[in-house]
Parts: sequence; C-alpha cells; structure tokens
Amino acid sequence: MRENPLQPLVDRHGLVLFDAALATELERRGADLSSHLWSARLIADDPEAIIEVHLAHLRAGADVISSASYQASRLGFAKLGLSNAEADGRITRAVELANEAVRRHGSGLVAASLGPYGAVLADGSEFTGQYPLDADQLADFHRPRVEAALRAAPALVLFETLPSMAECEAVAKVAATFPQAWFMASFSANARGLSHGEPFAEVVARLETVPNVVAAGLNCTAPELIAPLLRTVKPSRLLLSVAPNSGEIWNAATRRWEGTPYRGADFASLAQGSFDAGARIIGGCCRTRPEDLSAVTRWRAQRPHRPQ
Repeated sequence: MRENPLQPLVDRHGLVLFDAALATELERRGADLSSHLWSARLIADDPEAIIEVHLAHLRAGADVISSASYQASRLGFAKLGLSNAEADGRITRAVELANEAVRRHGSGLVAASLGPYGAVLADGSEFTGQYPLDADQLADFHRPRVEAALRAAPALVLFETLPSMAECEAVAKVAATFPQAWFMASFSANARGLSHGEPFAEVVARLETVPNVVAAGLNCTAPELIAPLLRTVKPSRLLLSVAPNSGEIWNAATRRWEGTPYRGADFASLAQGSFDAGARIIGGCCRTRPEDLSAVTRWRAQRPHRPQ
C-alpha cells in the first residue's frame, strides 16, 4: 500500500503540526458564527475570511490545515433550504478553499474536517454521544460528506470530536468504503475515557484494523487529560494525534469562556508533554490561536531530531 501523506513529515521533523482553532480565529477577526452552521456558514458567505485564517495557520508553521467543513452536512444545510447536491457542493468548496490557501502559501497539506453527528445537531450531544442512531445509520450519515470532500482531493479526511465507540465504528465502516483515501479520527474525552464512556484504547484498537486510517487521537479535550490518556495506548501502526483546548472552560449559563488559557510558551510545553506521551501529530482545538501554534513551531525547530 502507498505511503500515508503524514509519514514523510514525521520522518523529517519528528512530528506533524496541524492548525489551531479555525472558528476561534474567525471570531477574533469579527465573523458572526452564531448560526447552527458555525464556521461552515462562511463557505459561501465569506470564503476569503476562511482562506485568510488558513493562511495565518500556515504562516504560523502548520504542516496541515483543516477545512471549514466540520459543521457541514446535508442535514444542516437543509435547514437553509439547500438540496443534497447543494449541501455536498458546500463541503467540496470548503476543501477547495483550504487548497487555495495552500496554493497561495506555497506548501502544506489539507485535511477535510468532518465533525460528529452531534455537531450537526448543535445540541451538545457531540460531547455525550447520546444519539438516536446506531453505527450503520451513522455511517450512512457520514458517507455522502466524505464523498463530497474527496471531490476536492484533500490529503486525508479528518473526523474530529467523535464521542463514542459507535461513531468510531461508523468511521471505520466509511473508511473501508473509500480504500483509495486516507483517514484519521480524533475523539473528545474526559478523565475516564471517551465522552460516551468507552476506553480510549478500544477505539485505537478498532482503528488499527483499518489499513487506510493513519492516525487516531484526542481533541476538544482539557489539556491536563491528554498525556494520561495517551499513555493508556501503544499502537503498533497508527500515529497518535492531539489537539487540546486552550484550557478555558465554556460556562453555558453565562455564555462565557472562563479560566486562564495556556498561551504561547505554555501551550508549547503542553505540546512537549503530549509528544513525550507518544503524540506525533499536534495541533490545537477550541480557543487556541496561530500564535500558540507559532510557539510549538519554535519548540519543534529547537528539538533535536534525527531524520528517519
């Protein structure tokens, strides 16, 4: 089987840098993301804003940027009156925008970002996994999204913030449907394991059996939980990935972020801890910024590494 697109970067640098939070930076720049579509609304309404944030992450050192399609789906766009074909076109377009950012920058890879079923519902269930669908039904939901994303030829498809073993199983089924494409899957977690309750080791073991899944990991998770969870697994083939939150916590009652974020060098220290615990793919999730990624880029450049 052909070499996965991330391995040359691991061989060259010791680890792969993904981007920081797309939506966070869009909001910092004045975008209104209050719609149920979140950043996916801007695919049609302000595509240049998306490209500019992608470029900010590439300039900060990202090897891979994630498309603005996390919240995009036929179900979500149907609420705006879009047909299935129109919804699929928006997903393809999101990947094309990321491709355009890479073209302007001159280097980089694109991951087609797809969120869990719960993200599309926009009811918080992405952090519980309490869905009315089984794994086969979840696979049926995700399959058209993957097909639409692949029309723009991303380097890989990234499923993010998956909360449960059922959705992991769905992703495994979908990946098997597209053996010509590369996939990775990242899960939301708490101190016990996945948000739905299963051990992190179970999903890693399941994804090890799918040849075109190249990485598994954790995202949208409190920084202090990342390294202990990584140490519960020792995959034989998969790369481990992490994209922690900034350390701030969303207060749903006051609708405000609270707590002190890890910024700059502190965020780079978190990255080092994740690397020491086995991660070879590192990025940032909610509330992380390009300047945090820059600090990780500097740490990577200073870290001794012997090319494989």
